[in-house]
Amino acid sequence: MSDPHVPDALSPATVAVAAGRPERSQGAPVNPPIVLSSTYVSQGVQQPGELLYTRMDTETWHPFEEALAALEGAEHPGVVFGSGMAAIAAVFSAVPAGGKVVLPRHAYQVSLGFADDLAARAGVEVVRVDVADTDQVVAALDGASLLLVESPTNPMLEVADLPALLAAARERGVLSAVDNTFATPLGQQPLAHGADVVVHSVTKYLAGHSDVVLGAAVARTPELTAALRAYRTLHGSIPGPFEVWLALRGLRTLALRVERSQQNAAELARRLAEHPDVVEVRHPSLPDDPGHERATRLMTGYGSILGMRPRGGAAGADAVVAAVRLWVPATSLGGVESSLERRRRFATESRTVPEDLLRLSVGVEDVEDLWRDLDRALRSAVG
Repeated sequence: MSDPHVPDALSPATVAVAAGRPERSQGAPVNPPIVLSSTYVSQGVQQPGELLYTRMDTETWHPFEEALAALEGAEHPGVVFGSGMAAIAAVFSAVPAGGKVVLPRHAYQVSLGFADDLAARAGVEVVRVDVADTDQVVAALDGASLLLVESPTNPMLEVADLPALLAAARERGVLSAVDNTFATPLGQQPLAHGADVVVHSVTKYLAGHSDVVLGAAVARTPELTAALRAYRTLHGSIPGPFEVWLALRGLRTLALRVERSQQNAAELARRLAEHPDVVEVRHPSLPDDPGHERATRLMTGYGSILGMRPRGGAAGADAVVAAVRLWVPATSLGGVESSLERRRRFATESRTVPEDLLRLSVGVEDVEDLWRDLDRALRSAVG
């Protein structure tokens, strides 16, 4: 990454702290300022690099865009959007009418819904695949315009063989994008595996405090970066400067938060796997999890999301959600607080997601407090 504030060969944890800082000079601020202006002084023909109007660009976006690109190992700054779905929509904009999209059968429900909307209004062929089945995904790529991958998937936590899938897409001239929200740049860098674009819901782990809604995309080439920026400008899918500043502040503690939440998640997964009131647990840290080998080989850490199916079916799952006191019953994920929800309560969730699946976003609280609350809820609601 070309960020002049970051020396070479720093660990990702250090990059999260050091990237996107102002130039060092006597009396300069350590943190970048927030510029609250909708327009800029301008006369005559706009010159390259000049700011004109905040829908087009503002300096308050740049530090976060530089820092995220540095974390993803990109050569060009990222592009921040008003939401994660705005970033996903920008990626989908590369698909022509009548084109073909390949994406996981288990993925963020709104991404799936967006693909279905494209099918209805633009004649786009949408092929949903088991992203853990490499042969199935590769076979579906013939004639495709876009491969969109989640790994681990939301909410089933399937792990894809990213190097193999991205290489196959490149060989066939298929644009590839990876939603890296669950893994974060600390868990994997899809661009290094050959992805064309990496997408994040910044709302989740990058910002990390459940107080902003933002998205971002980081592209491999300057041409793709320019296309993403042009989409953002044309569609007005821009973020507010204060929200981006908050996301950058959250990014500074990303490594600490992810380290703690991953440790908590792995320990809770281990205990839940032995709980008498739990039918199934999904987390790549578990040796018998279907994604364990790939996650161990391809990722740094196993992530902070758990999938759990308690006894009692959907009613039992709802009862657990109602019984917890420390865990927060809420959608979204990636905050410092631990939360949980039953995913099939949404009518738009994939029909192959079990009715009783609880998605747990593990936070940074003391793991013993989290366990006591979850164990008590399971025993009182199910056992």
